[in-house]
Amino acid sequence: MQRRDIAKMGLAAAATAIGTTSVMAQNKMTQETELTQILSRLTDRDVPAMVKMPVKTQWLVRLTTLTALGDTAVLPDYFLQASKAGLSTDEMQEAVMQTMAYVGIPIARRAELILLDVVKANNLPAPKPQGTVDDKTRFDDGLKAQTGIFGDAILTMHKNARAEERRIMVDLLTGFCFGDTYTRKTLSLKMRDFLTFVTIAALGGCDPQVKSHVGGNLNMGTTREELIEALVVMAGLIGFPKTLNALAAVNAVALKK
Repeated sequence: MQRRDIAKMGLAAAATAIGTTSVMAQNKMTQETELTQILSRLTDRDVPAMVKMPVKTQWLVRLTTLTALGDTAVLPDYFLQASKAGLSTDEMQEAVMQTMAYVGIPIARRAELILLDVVKANNLPAPKPQGTVDDKTRFDDGLKAQTGIFGDAILTMHKNARAEERRIMVDLLTGFCFGDTYTRKTLSLKMRDFLTFVTIAALGGCDPQVKSHVGGNLNMGTTREELIEALVVMAGLIGFPKTLNALAAVNAVALKK
């Protein structure tokens, strides 16, 4: 058997397993407990009273956060709630896709399969392809997005990258992380870097990268208050240690501006 065939079989098996898990998780979310009651209170009452963030943006933040966490228990229900709140399946798909270069493709794929399960089970419109680049354009378009967020500092970073590190710091970072991700349709460049901040804050332990994307968000016109509101939305999902660390990273950059 060819190695490619074995890989396809493995992906098919993983897809089946994850799909089954997501259906089970969706069923479990319908079983009300004290935990689900507290989560509903946060989502429906507490957080909306604390932030001015548009409802649709709140849901983008939640979906991005749960994707980054690798969640399967809450995400199915939240995809459905986000749809009822007005998010399109394309927007939900792009919240998932924006995480892929930061959490890894397998974790993003897990969330994608859950979304497709929810779409099928509830007769929602299937997400449409959103990519805009090909092998010839992904690097240049990625660089355009990268410099649009961080400015000419990216060109300096490319110039100073050691030869043995260029595959990571130049080729993959610009071509994959930015070219394959930030150039996609439906979400704006500004929103994509906002969701990148959300993704990295949800991961925890990535303070240098959080600070970098705080700076990128500020460059794009996102305010300190908007970043803090994102953390308010996220707090019940990621816990307070990650929330407070991300808040410290926001203040370390934003209060110096």
